[in-house]
Amino acid sequence: MLRSSKGFTLIELLIVVVIIGILAAIAIPKFANTKEKAYISAMKSDLRNMAAAEEAYFADFLTYTTGTTAMDYNPSQGVTVHPSSADAGKGWSATAEHTGTDVICEIYYGAGESGTTATIEGVVACATP
Repeated sequence: MLRSSKGFTLIELLIVVVIIGILAAIAIPKFANTKEKAYISAMKSDLRNMAAAEEAYFADFLTYTTGTTAMDYNPSQGVTVHPSSADAGKGWSATAEHTGTDVICEIYYGAGESGTTATIEGVVACATP
């Protein structure tokens, strides 16, 4: 009389472990890239929000400002926004950095200083320095 054995053989288990290892090796770099994309999206969003705050400030006082407190503007966690220039009623510019990436994003309006990255007025552009 033959016994029926239930369960997996060692070879079957090793094959499953190898397949999981291959899938993990493919997926882990993709997740790291996704995290950096999220940081960049946060910087872009913060610069667009700052643009709205800057224009609201201009509507009230007929001038632009480099003071984020005056605009009542607070960036996202980990993001630092630097309003780099504001020229009365002619324009402004700003840059954003995130602690999780080396990428820097920039935006400018009007006569604000266009940086090396932002080349189109009102469009957020990002690059690694």
